[in-house]
Order: sequence, then structure tokens, then C-alpha cells
Amino acid sequence: MKNQSDHTPASIPVAVLKSSGRRIPLLGFGTAAFPKVDHEVVKAAVFEAIKLGYRHFDTATLYYREEPIGEAIAEAVSHGLIKSREDLFITTKLWCSDAHPGLVIPALKNSLKNIKLDYIDLYLIHWPVSTKPGTYEFPMKKEDFTAMDFKAVWADMEECQRKGFTRSIGVSNFSSKKLSIILGNAQIPPDVNQVEFNPLWQQKKLREFCEANGVLLTAYSVLGALVSNGGSNKVIECEHLKEIARAKGKTVAQICLRWAYEQGVCVLAKSFNKERMKENMEIFDWELTEEESRKINEIPQSRGYLGEDYISEHGPYQTFEELWDGEL
Repeated sequence: MKNQSDHTPASIPVAVLKSSGRRIPLLGFGTAAFPKVDHEVVKAAVFEAIKLGYRHFDTATLYYREEPIGEAIAEAVSHGLIKSREDLFITTKLWCSDAHPGLVIPALKNSLKNIKLDYIDLYLIHWPVSTKPGTYEFPMKKEDFTAMDFKAVWADMEECQRKGFTRSIGVSNFSSKKLSIILGNAQIPPDVNQVEFNPLWQQKKLREFCEANGVLLTAYSVLGALVSNGGSNKVIECEHLKEIARAKGKTVAQICLRWAYEQGVCVLAKSFNKERMKENMEIFDWELTEEESRKINEIPQSRGYLGEDYISEHGPYQTFEELWDGEL
């Protein structure tokens, strides 16, 4: 999938998505932040990221980031930082309360209205569960969960692509088993599965499954799961990674990002700090040694975010085992 000779203006390598044939920059700018940050802060950070050379931006309906991202894009075009929206790759996601037959297309149309674009590049099912329609809250009420009709919801996702509202479609937080259900019913196979992925949670089984089925794995929480979202600092504080970073003259964040990139995945980095945003881009002109990679591969594994918010005694997932299908 990787095409080393084909680069964005910022020299970020791209991959060609198998199903749609679209090109996706392999380093993206994530915009999830809990608790929420101010509209103007997001807009300024995205504008600065475009100025630095980021061309891939990831958001979601639930993040309430679509409007400031759209404003930053318009400003970047007016300042001549990019020629047009065509220079960017924009991802957003279908929230659980819209993951019902008949609600998918209206949800994407609403996202396009928020972000003020005619289309997005990638639309993802955010989580493999549905909730009561019309509710946009997190955490969700446990009694509002329902099983997703994978076949019908995916058919609507395909219609979004056919109608040109999105160029590519995919999923997020899907186990190998749940992804195989989508693949088994798809006329247009998913291009992407976006999941937690870092040196402490390397997702080897899922990565192999995605690769075998032509699905690009996209990594979030590469520096560890959000502390405010049930995560911890254990990735950044990992002594193995600190040791490699010291020897390399790099930051632990750069080691994590470079390692993930070397695994053949697309990497999302989230920081609204200008210097860190710049550092996060500086991972393509060096590489890890075999010994360094071996040390990282030997780090004990544990998922950073177990998905407590998606477990409910009312179902459809009453246990972590059911949510992740044993990929724990």
C-alpha cells in the first residue's frame, strides 16, 4: 500500500486505499480532545498544522470539531497556503446514534454542512454499536445501546460513497470478527479500520487481518490512550521507549510515531502545541534499527482504553470479551 515516491508537499508519504483508489497521507492530524477545547483554539491549531504541512485531518461528529476545521480550511485557501480543499484529506465519523438504516446519509450531510465542504475523503463508523437516535452525548446512557444492523448500516455507508458525499468509507474500533462481518456483506469493502495502536498495544492479530484483506489500519492513541478517556501515561513513561529515545536523540513521541509508521499503518498525531506539531512531522528522514524494533516488539502488551463506555448490562456488549471478540 505504501508508495514512498509519492509525497504530499510536506514530504509525508502516502498510501493508496485499495477499494477507492484514493491517496491518504500516512501521517494525519487528530482533533479529539476531552474535555473539549475552545472553537478558536481548534481553528488556530488546524490552520497552523496546514501551514506546517499537514494535509490529513481526522475528526468526528462527536468531537464538535467539524465547524472550526471547515473555517481553518477556508482561511488556509484564502491565505494561499493550499490551492483548494482538494489538497487535503478529511476524515469524519458516524456517531452511534446515527448508526441506523436511513440515518447515515442525513448524518453525513449534516457533517458536510458543519465543515462547509461538498465531500469528505473518508467516512468511518465510529464504534460497532448503535444508540438511541437523536442523542449526541458521551458517555452514553447504558439503556440507550442497541445492536447495530451491520449489513443495513454498511449499505447506507456505501450509498454515501456512490452519491459522492464521501470518497472512501471504513470503520473504527472494529475487531477482526466484526470487520469480517462487514467484509462478508460489502459491495464496497471498507478502506480503513481506525483503532488504538501503539508500542504497548501492537494489535498484531488485527493488523495481519487488515493487511490480508486490503484494509489500511489507522492508528490513534499512538502516544497512549487519552488520560481523560480512561487511559494513562504509560506509553510516554515506558522506560524501554525512553532508553531508545535517549540513544536516538529523539523524543519518546517521535519513537512511537516512527515505530507505528514502520509497521505499515497510517498514524494520527494529536497536539495543539506548535513545537510538538512540528516534532511529530519529523519522523521520515531516519529509521529504527533492527535491535530497537526488537526491543519495542518485546514490550508487554495491554490495551490502553478498554471501552468501558460501550459495555452495558442491556447489551449488545455486556463484557469486554464481547466488545473486542477476545482481542484483549
